[in-house]
Amino acid sequence: MMKSKQSGITLIGFLVVAAVLGFFAFMAMKLVPAYIEFAGVVKAMNQEAESGGDMSLDTLRRDLAYKLSFQYTDDSTIKPSDITVQRGNNGAQMTVAYDKHIPFMYNIAFLVHFEKSVQLKSNVLQ
Repeated sequence: MMKSKQSGITLIGFLVVAAVLGFFAFMAMKLVPAYIEFAGVVKAMNQEAESGGDMSLDTLRRDLAYKLSFQYTDDSTIKPSDITVQRGNNGAQMTVAYDKHIPFMYNIAFLVHFEKSVQLKSNVLQ
């Protein structure tokens, strides 16, 4: 008669694996909304890049903020100073760069930096 040896994970091993997976799931729940928000920022920037005509920098910022409101972007995320326009030989290039502070647990937080540039079809006036 042969004795069969049991194989598999023990209860303690299962709890360790569950704790590690739970930690990473909690981290993802905190970080994923910031990346979804950034995808909305990119979409609004691409819409703004396609619009033509002459506009001032303040008008460009106001128009982008209006388009960001449709992308469920938090008003406190992007400040007008985070939107810059550089003029070059190819035209104007709009850059949005901002940092997102995401509380994690206790005194631990994530600081995520987002930056995107798009070429504008419109002329940006002083």
